[in-house]
Amino acid sequence: MNKMRCTAVVLAAGSGSRMRSDVPKQFMELGGKPLIWYALDVVERSAIIDDCILVTGADDISYMQREIVEKYGFSKVDTVTAGGSERYESVARAMTVLEEGELKVPNRDGYVFIHDGARPFLTEKILEDTYAAAVAYGACVAAVPSKDTVKLADTEGCALQTPNRDSVWLVQTPQVFEVRMICEAYRRLMAQLPQLRQQGVQITDDAMVAETMLRRQVKLVPASYKNIKVTTPEDMRIAKALLE
Repeated sequence: MNKMRCTAVVLAAGSGSRMRSDVPKQFMELGGKPLIWYALDVVERSAIIDDCILVTGADDISYMQREIVEKYGFSKVDTVTAGGSERYESVARAMTVLEEGELKVPNRDGYVFIHDGARPFLTEKILEDTYAAAVAYGACVAAVPSKDTVKLADTEGCALQTPNRDSVWLVQTPQVFEVRMICEAYRRLMAQLPQLRQQGVQITDDAMVAETMLRRQVKLVPASYKNIKVTTPEDMRIAKALLE
């Protein structure tokens, strides 16, 4: 089977507020390299990924281009583009780049891998497994079964119900979709955003966009408990331990 073209969208537009840092977390050092280096290095060496859209803060574009892309020779990074204030806005901007054929080699019929740049422990195995699932299902997400019992809470913060732990998964990234399908889903999302905000709908990941806008089924793909997202100082300590 011929491999379809695969574009990675790596999100690195965070501010570092929860990290209690003046430096955006994607540039904080982990094991002698900026945090964002790790995901980009896997993308660069991957046999699955053909090119990459790197999404960062508008003020960080030139720094990202110079101090990350050029310094470390990440040749697969085709475009560094500005993100929005919310994650979904950043992804929507990357989808516009895809849809309008702004990459050196347009990708309108392949797959897109949307990954949090703050997840440094991405692996080629995760990319292979999610690619296979995306080909089979059209939409998938990296995830792990919950080890903990999960409670749903009411507005008072009291336990409302306890879902069966066997059916609870913790969702990670990459989240992988047919390009045409997820571009359409994001186009609809941005058009309906005012109504969704009025209804109090919170868009927390790309799978939710596909589920909500297109009623698409999204396959959960077993990934790795090491594939953590570095959000707080505690996470950074865990990441350093995992790296060692």
